[in-house]
Amino acid sequence: MTLTLPSPDSPLKIGTRGSPLALAQAYETRQRLGAAHDLPEEAFEIVVIKTTGDNRAMIDADRPLKEIGNKGLFTKEIEEAMLRGDIDIAVHSTKDMPVEQPAGLVLDMFLPREDVRDAFISPSLTSIHELPQGAVVGTSSLRRRAQLLNRRPDLNVVEFRGNVQTRLKKLADGVADCTFLAMAGIRRLNMAEVPATAIAPEDMLPAIAQGTIGIERRSNDSRAAGMLEAIHHTETGQRLAAERALLAALDGSCETPIAGLAEVQGGQLRLRGEVLRPDGSEAIAEDQTGAISDGAEMGRAMAQTLLKQAGPGFFDWRS
Repeated sequence: MTLTLPSPDSPLKIGTRGSPLALAQAYETRQRLGAAHDLPEEAFEIVVIKTTGDNRAMIDADRPLKEIGNKGLFTKEIEEAMLRGDIDIAVHSTKDMPVEQPAGLVLDMFLPREDVRDAFISPSLTSIHELPQGAVVGTSSLRRRAQLLNRRPDLNVVEFRGNVQTRLKKLADGVADCTFLAMAGIRRLNMAEVPATAIAPEDMLPAIAQGTIGIERRSNDSRAAGMLEAIHHTETGQRLAAERALLAALDGSCETPIAGLAEVQGGQLRLRGEVLRPDGSEAIAEDQTGAISDGAEMGRAMAQTLLKQAGPGFFDWRS
């Protein structure tokens, strides 16, 4: 099939949030599409869409995400624009994406994965183990909160929202002794000045799909599908098939402390998963290896094992 490629007169419209990281991801997508199809930048239009999760007042007030909504916080308005035809594709941080897309949309194209690790952010310390008794730790992530309290029950964990720049300012203002970001975001923004120490997955298993850029499109848009196929990273897709299957089977949402990471090692897929009580009082982990092609089934099977170990009442959100 011959693709009708976009042009400066009829550009492909790329929808994105307006944060510096979201824009960096949209620019990377534009660059990769341009290189793959020998097109100038002018053949693409970056369309910035404000989402519910970008509400400045709620960010400044450090309103917990679960009080405002769920993972759709960062996607709803963008997906509505795509269904209306206002944009052609949408660029997302995959970890913000619900496991199911609205009818008529599909998320099956991914760019090469960045660093999956969490980053410990502090101007003077390099690890949670160095924090003094009762230190104030800022994070908006239920997963990180549960993991931190599981490892260090003495810590005082406070709500801490905003993009990279906002969180660094709050740290400088003394709102908390340390905070956490994703290493991928720091790298994509080339923020070498950020006082970050990468945390090994063995110490803090990352969020499902952390470090990945997902590109959403209309399911009936064959041109977008054909263009995106040229930049899709197969191994990243294989890894996410396992991770997102695990998340889906656990009924994952922003109210769910779930961690997971799939890695291709020696021609096989290693999948690690962890579920925690929101207060960190208990954590249950699994680690399995199998065929790459069985990734999604591994994820579903691991979810059932974790749920069986957890037993009734482990998750408030399942009651």
